[in-house]
Amino acid sequence: MLMRTDPFRELDRFAQQVLGTAARPAVMPMDAWREDDEFIVEFDLPGIQDDSLDLDIERNVVTVRAERPTVDPNRDMLAAERPRGVFSRQLVLGDNLETDKIEASYREGVLRLRIPVAERAKPRKITIDRGDGHNGHKALDEKAAHEVINA
Repeated sequence: MLMRTDPFRELDRFAQQVLGTAARPAVMPMDAWREDDEFIVEFDLPGIQDDSLDLDIERNVVTVRAERPTVDPNRDMLAAERPRGVFSRQLVLGDNLETDKIEASYREGVLRLRIPVAERAKPRKITIDRGDGHNGHKALDEKAAHEVINA
């Protein structure tokens, strides 16, 4: 069977994914980093009313939703370039994070999530029994032990 292809179809599909459409706005930009014993995630959501923000977690998947209302049809717009509608983004978090202790704040158009690292994922000391009859034990940092093993 012979199929015709449209060379611009894939380009159009890619542009819709990156730039979004009126019905499905572009994805919200995000930064994430670790700071001591927690992960910080920030989403840029300028012009979003805080009452339109919704944050859900199911198992280890965090879903962020926000809405920028559509333009008032009675308004005579000279330019309408900002994406409107519902924005949504999902993050899959690792098992090493305390998902039940997530804190969220929204200030100056930035949604910030603070996600603590689980105690079981933090570096800890491991006691080594030296077996030489001494009561003292030598503690070895887990990270240093990993370096010794992998050397």
